[in-house]
Amino acid sequence: MLSAPGSLKRTVAWSSLLGGLAVVFSMAAGGSAVSAAPRGNSCQDQAKSLGVSRIAEIDTANGPRFGHQQYKDVDFLAPGEIVLTFDDGPLRPHTQPILDALDAQCTKATFFMVGSQAIADPEMVRQVIRRGHTVGNHTWSHANLRKSTPLKARQEIELGLSAVTAAAGQPVAPFFRFPYLADTKSMLGYTQTRGFGVFSIEVDSQDWKTKNAAAVHRDVLNQLAETGKGIILFHDIQPATAHALPGLLEALRAKGYRVVHLRPKSMATTLPEFDALARDGKARNQAVASAQPLAKRSVTWGSAPPTLIARAPAPTAGASNGDAYSPAQPNGLNGFATTVRPNTLARAAPGAGNAVSTLPSTPTAPGAPGPLPAVGLPPDANARLARQRLPANDDWRDKVFQR
Repeated sequence: MLSAPGSLKRTVAWSSLLGGLAVVFSMAAGGSAVSAAPRGNSCQDQAKSLGVSRIAEIDTANGPRFGHQQYKDVDFLAPGEIVLTFDDGPLRPHTQPILDALDAQCTKATFFMVGSQAIADPEMVRQVIRRGHTVGNHTWSHANLRKSTPLKARQEIELGLSAVTAAAGQPVAPFFRFPYLADTKSMLGYTQTRGFGVFSIEVDSQDWKTKNAAAVHRDVLNQLAETGKGIILFHDIQPATAHALPGLLEALRAKGYRVVHLRPKSMATTLPEFDALARDGKARNQAVASAQPLAKRSVTWGSAPPTLIARAPAPTAGASNGDAYSPAQPNGLNGFATTVRPNTLARAAPGAGNAVSTLPSTPTAPGAPGPLPAVGLPPDANARLARQRLPANDDWRDKVFQR
């Protein structure tokens, strides 16, 4: 619902006051996964553009997970707030117009890049960074890690990070997204030990299913009408997204959605052995046998659901709970000091050590759309994503680090 001009001025005033208090509480609490950061949008025509409402600085030290399609750990978005994300690139014919569309609306996004794509066009990677966007990791070859051994899954993650970092010519964000959103419990444990933030989604553009830009436009707006907010998944290798984005961004602005830009508190650290592989093409191809030349891949990377693997046997009595590579549990198992994290901003008590802090929003220009009403998240996507737990073998920790 859009606010009347008088109501809008009062809303802006209260938002500014509450935002300032939130920053104080965030600083007092410490250890938050998400905190305020200086707003770095220098676009001159804010009143007529989507822009950036605020910047969320993400502390990935404890391996937080985001995106309610899979994870309920952190809810850092207020009603009407969205995060724009793009997977699988860069692919210059489509990444370039996507960057231009984002620039035209003075807004920012996060690009989860495939290592083999990045190293094939490093200048495109650097252009994404120069334009103020955030770059994360999406593995080396877009392999389905549920179908990989733990050793190969680790290679995919680490070689992807090293390749994207090499192409960028500088460290990138410790942000990771599983291809096909196909996580495994073992690799969630591994990414946590590496201090990577793992990102799922709330809204799927379905751009890999169609060449019709209007369908992408319609699907995103329909899903947002249900969720009211969320991390949106696009692919910058898809022509439908490149064609849909200018009109879609304008529609998001007109409907009052506000973009939150993700920034890391600290940058990702690569492993030297994989840095060497990223520089050595022959060794790289031998190390990741599953990688295929881009020309042999489907442009949509395939859409078949991942194969599930049986759960590992339960630990025997007396087994140690000090597993350093399993994700932290809310009840504090496995030796991690954990805090039960609230699922909504409304329940986040300032100063209580929450993983999420309420962040200030940039005041809306007079006459611009006001915030959207709070809308609950839809039911879980049941059959859409059957999550695998442990691999069938119970010695995955040895295999992950075996070389």
